[in-house]
Amino acid sequence: MNGFESTEMEDDLPEFTLAEIMVMESLFKEVGEKSLSQEFCQELVTSFNGKKHRIGKPPINWEQAQIWFQDRQKGLAAKVTTPAVAHEEFKAPSHLTLTINKPEPQKPLGERIASLSELTFEAKSFKDFAWYDVASFLNYRVEVRVRFAGFGYGEDEWVNVKRGVRERSIPLESSECHRVKVGDLVLCFRETDVRAIYCDAYIVEIQRTTHDIQGCSCIFVVRYDYDDLEGKVPLSSLCCRPT
Repeated sequence: MNGFESTEMEDDLPEFTLAEIMVMESLFKEVGEKSLSQEFCQELVTSFNGKKHRIGKPPINWEQAQIWFQDRQKGLAAKVTTPAVAHEEFKAPSHLTLTINKPEPQKPLGERIASLSELTFEAKSFKDFAWYDVASFLNYRVEVRVRFAGFGYGEDEWVNVKRGVRERSIPLESSECHRVKVGDLVLCFRETDVRAIYCDAYIVEIQRTTHDIQGCSCIFVVRYDYDDLEGKVPLSSLCCRPT
């Protein structure tokens, strides 16, 4: 088979969706080279092919998953550089003891794939620099074409995956007030005379008060990332970033 025919066949193969790629990225970081095995790749694509979004679409095969992980492994190896100077053997001082934490047993691959597949996302609109929940990913390359939740096709945007797509921020309950610290990046509801949006902000001060029957009454001073202006908001205006 010549190179042209090989490339043509690869172009005919079904593509991974952005959500599937993000699942694979998470699994690669978790298991590393173990992701290259046929058994691992087969279990992964079996899970993908059983999802609702693949109904009526060509199935992904395990070789495609293996090639994706191989390319990811090569890319990682290319970033590793060996220092030119030799390292001296490290010997721990005799008075120090080394404590090794026993790793927690891993969940079965199927459970990990299922939990990762349930991730929800938000994307940054470059029309108003606000973050909106993602209803669906329509197309992708270096950028992804996003349909924002609650908006029609006329408001679709191409968004840079690295800079403008992330796991969805989490609203805070009154009992979670203590989780917010000075310096934290939060998603903050900002309302002006002309618009009301969710945008990134940093906590610069917290005026804590005793909670009452109505919940948290603390005041949070935030600095908006977009224009560096500051404002005072209640806890109900904040969403925290997933840890």
